[in-house]
Amino acid sequence: MSLDPSALSDGDLAILSLAGRDAAFAEIMRRHRDAIFRIVAGNIGDPEEALDLVQETFVAAHRALGRYDGLRPMRRWLVTIALNKCRDWRRRRAVRRLFVFALPLDASSTEVREDRALPDAEAAAREEVQRVGRAIAELPAQLREPLVLRTVEDMSQAETAAILGITEKAVETRVRRARAKLSEQLRHS
Repeated sequence: MSLDPSALSDGDLAILSLAGRDAAFAEIMRRHRDAIFRIVAGNIGDPEEALDLVQETFVAAHRALGRYDGLRPMRRWLVTIALNKCRDWRRRRAVRRLFVFALPLDASSTEVREDRALPDAEAAAREEVQRVGRAIAELPAQLREPLVLRTVEDMSQAETAAILGITEKAVETRVRRARAKLSEQLRHS
């Protein structure tokens, strides 16, 4: 008799996955990948890089599955891993920038972009979304992370506070400050 993974709890799936059942971890990924993608993309502002970080998040989660407490929400645990991956990505990017600026001018490569004409309205809307995404990604982590969790992922104040290890009042304050700073950035860009 085979079990239907979609009918199992995240905790049960974790146990089955630890026992070598690949379908169990595939179900965990299916359930949570879209939410993790939104959180990562909202934090780094680059959808292509976000795909890689989502994959890194699930690889790290699979490796650490033995430390997962099946009585706690899987989503909260995965979001914590994803935010750590975003922080690591930012640190690596900062180091890469230092090396790029240190290279001689003739050593830099030119990226060829695909030029495909889009209808004006679609291009304008896409550019606005990218502009807002870049502005969010430039916010300091203490403002960006609560903003993304609350507004992009629509987590409750309590969930956001638990993931970030801060009070609910701090979440409220940081989201308000993030929105004000974001509004100011978008007015000046």
